[in-house]
Amino acid sequence: MTTTTQPRPAPPGPAATRAAGDPGSPGAGDLSFRGVLAGEWVKLLSLRSTWWTAALTVVVIAALGAVQASAVDDIVVLAAELGIEPHGAELVIAGFQFGMVTVAVLGALLVTGEYSTGTIRSTLVAVPSRLPVLWAKALALVALTVVVSVLSLVVATVSALPWLADANLVPALDDAVTWQSFAGMTYFFVAVVLIALGLGAVLRHTAATVSAVLGLLLLVPGVLQFVPLEWVQDLVSLTPLPAAVAFVGTSGLQGTNDVLTAWQGVAVVGGYAVLALVAGAVCLRRRDA
Repeated sequence: MTTTTQPRPAPPGPAATRAAGDPGSPGAGDLSFRGVLAGEWVKLLSLRSTWWTAALTVVVIAALGAVQASAVDDIVVLAAELGIEPHGAELVIAGFQFGMVTVAVLGALLVTGEYSTGTIRSTLVAVPSRLPVLWAKALALVALTVVVSVLSLVVATVSALPWLADANLVPALDDAVTWQSFAGMTYFFVAVVLIALGLGAVLRHTAATVSAVLGLLLLVPGVLQFVPLEWVQDLVSLTPLPAAVAFVGTSGLQGTNDVLTAWQGVAVVGGYAVLALVAGAVCLRRRDA
């Protein structure tokens, strides 16, 4: 009997390995921060909830801005009685407290959605260091939130323009108060979305995260304001929404904050966002997916 020896096939070269999708090959995936950010951006824009919450934010801000502007004559009379001078920008952003709700949902869903579907495991396997995932999610959310906020302001201004023009209260782009109100709303929305993202990484559940964010923004100051103690009322002024009023409310129409100045309010709101992100980063690193 004769035995025919078949030649052993040569091992695949680098090109063949990349074509086969070897995870260790350079072509299989980009684990640089730029690659992680690109992946998170794709995730964010591929979620149907992203588009719904973004559209709802624009509609809410525009609709409530128009409703507030339609009552501008009554507002001017009331402002005169209170001794304050209303500003058109404050009327445009009248719905920012409702818009923050949809923004909070947007921030929560980007991280809690992955935990609910289990895809977070694949994400963390691809990025073992984990923290770049959180920072990439944060940057993607900040970029989208700024775009949504600016679009909301544009649509709301156009919607309110007929009434504001009649009352000579059209916000001027060369007016510092206009920029304080518009930029203040945008900054607050960015802080809220980052708070939701950080708490989402801690709680890992959509309903729990949204409830926690809204509890912090609305429930806590709403309950504490009924406690007739001076130090408690000072504490209320340090919660996120009253702190935001310190720089968003320029004349008093959106409320007042007697404890914080505008820049102190900016620092307090930013502090909540930083604390939430730090808590989320610690939990992401130390807890199993």
